[in-house]
Amino acid sequence: MGTIDGLPPLRDVIRDHDLVAKKQLGQNFLLDLNLTAKIARLAGDLSACDVLEVGPGPGGLTRGLLAEGARRVLAVEKDPRCIPALDEIAAAYPGKLEIVNGDALEVDVLAHLVPPIRIVANLPYNVGTELLIRWLSPAMWPPVWDSLTLMFQKEVAERIVAKPRGNHYGRLAILSQWRTDAKIVMHLPPEAFTPAPKVHSAVVHLKRLDEPRYPADPAVLSRVTAMAFNQRRKMLRSSLKGLGGDVEALLNSVGIVPTARAEEIGIEAFCALARAVAAR
Repeated sequence: MGTIDGLPPLRDVIRDHDLVAKKQLGQNFLLDLNLTAKIARLAGDLSACDVLEVGPGPGGLTRGLLAEGARRVLAVEKDPRCIPALDEIAAAYPGKLEIVNGDALEVDVLAHLVPPIRIVANLPYNVGTELLIRWLSPAMWPPVWDSLTLMFQKEVAERIVAKPRGNHYGRLAILSQWRTDAKIVMHLPPEAFTPAPKVHSAVVHLKRLDEPRYPADPAVLSRVTAMAFNQRRKMLRSSLKGLGGDVEALLNSVGIVPTARAEEIGIEAFCALARAVAAR
C-alpha cells in the first residue's frame, strides 16, 4: 500500500532519510500501511483516547493510528535519525502528534498524556519484554492505560498467553493473565519487515482488568513465582525451599501437590500460595 494520508510511501521515507535499521536498537521496520492500519484497528476505537507509541521508527504505525482517528499520539523514539520523518507526519496532522526523542524506559509519559490512554506499539525487540513488565507492574492498580496492543517476537507472544502444562507457560503468562485478558490477535511473517528478522512476530492485545483475577500481594506473588520457575524442572517442594519453614505443609494447605512442578500450577493456585506465604 503506497499511502493512506497523502504522505510518501514508507520505502521512500526510509530512502530519503537514510534510515537503515540498527540491530542494536532492535529495529525492524513494518512498511505495509495496510498492516499498520490493521494493527491500529485492533486497538479499538481510538477517537476518544490518547495513544502511546514506543519505537515508531519511520512512522508506519504512527500513520496508521492517526489515519484511524486517534485523538492524539505520543511517539517516543530513541533514534534521533527518525525524528525528521516523524516531524513530517506531525505537520500532516496538526496538533495530533507529539514526538519525544528519548528512551521509553526513562520518559515520564504521564506528563504528556491525558486518560483514557491506550498503548499501541511495534516494540523494539531488545526492550519489549521489560516494557511490558513495567506496564503490568505499576505501584497502583488499575493502571493509567486501558489496553495494550503490542507486537513481539512470536515466542514472546506465546509466553504471554500460555496456559499451564504448555512449553511456554511461566512467570510472564502469570503476570499478564493475572491482571489482563490477553490474546494473540495477529501473526506476521519475517518478510513483512525491513530488514526481515529471523523470527515470526505476533500482535498481542491485553485488556486490563479493574481488579486482579485473584487476590494476592504482587511482591509476594512475584517472589513465589520467581522461585518456582527459576527451577521449573524441580518439584515445588524443592524449588520453594527458600520460603523457609515446612514447605510441603504450606503447599498442602492450599491444595497444591508438593511433587508438582511450576508449569503444572495455574494462576489461581499460585495466588492462593502467595496469600498463604503472606499470612504466614
